[in-house]
Amino acid sequence: MTHTDQRGAETSAVVARLSRLDQFLPIWIGLAMVAGILLGRLIPGLNSALEAVKIGGISLPIALGLLIMMYPVLAKVRYDRLDTVTGDRRLLFSSLLLNWIVGPALMFALAWIFLADQPEYRTGLIIVGLARCIAMVIIWNDLACGDREAAAVLVALNSVFQVLAFGLLGWFYLTLLPQWLDLPGAELTVSGWDIAVNVLIFLGIPLLAGFLTRRLGERAKGRQWYEASFLPKIGPVALYGLLFTIVILFALQGDAITSRPWDVALIAVPLLAYFAIMWAGSYALGRAIGLNYERTTTLAFTAAGNNFELAIAVAIGTFGVTSGQALAGVVGPLIEVPVLVALVYVSLGLRRRLFPTVTAPAALR
Repeated sequence: MTHTDQRGAETSAVVARLSRLDQFLPIWIGLAMVAGILLGRLIPGLNSALEAVKIGGISLPIALGLLIMMYPVLAKVRYDRLDTVTGDRRLLFSSLLLNWIVGPALMFALAWIFLADQPEYRTGLIIVGLARCIAMVIIWNDLACGDREAAAVLVALNSVFQVLAFGLLGWFYLTLLPQWLDLPGAELTVSGWDIAVNVLIFLGIPLLAGFLTRRLGERAKGRQWYEASFLPKIGPVALYGLLFTIVILFALQGDAITSRPWDVALIAVPLLAYFAIMWAGSYALGRAIGLNYERTTTLAFTAAGNNFELAIAVAIGTFGVTSGQALAGVVGPLIEVPVLVALVYVSLGLRRRLFPTVTAPAALR
């Protein structure tokens, strides 16, 4: 058997071991998006009911979906290996550079290139670029067989910087930099406390739950039982949480999406460019600095993903629920979800070409 045939056989074996939910994930996500939009259009008052109770400025059903989605993945993290990540300066420095310098600057440039005559949408996109992902990226990284421990560390690092830098970067990109470039700007009112609460809820709770689950589970029955018996049972819950979150999100925002299709298309173009450039550039950087497949993948997905929940909450709180800024935030997940799902498969394909020595991973769930 040739080397190419062997790699193909390994990949086929991995796919065969995946659950049906994993194998047809793009279909399920597409159906969830359609179902959410239809529910929002067909059931009167659903939007108000879903928004009636909020946690951290986010609808309670979405909040629950995010927590359910993140917990099983964070329960898989081997927390006793985190020191191997925190000691990897190439990974940490590259992540900070990509997330907090390159990402916001790229979104600012794309927003002005494609939406120069659409100030509300332009401002909304810039806000999306400032909100670095701390939730769904955990799922994309896991599906692409990235480094779970590295993802946990980078997400935690992004969370700290999000609390400290979001408001400052908002002022810089929406007010100061446009003044320097003699461009019209905007004001952004954002509460550092609200962002901190957002981070504590949507990262702190599932992170603590995952840590305690592993610690107590291994102490009670050992690592072999925990990873071979317990994790496969809770694993599918992450994707159920993801699909539930997508249904609710699109039920809440479906009317805005379907009633302004041309505006959605305008906003989608710079978003598509952003995700493609950020992911490909980050992947190339990881490869160039000598990271292995798992950490290259983690670097790419953590740099490309955005915290659309925070972006939507900030846009609505500052500019209003019917504003163009809020619509730009809503279009974010409409583009991000299918694009990053597609990039999961691109990453797995590149593994075979660029990292031929990587062994086939165990089943994801």
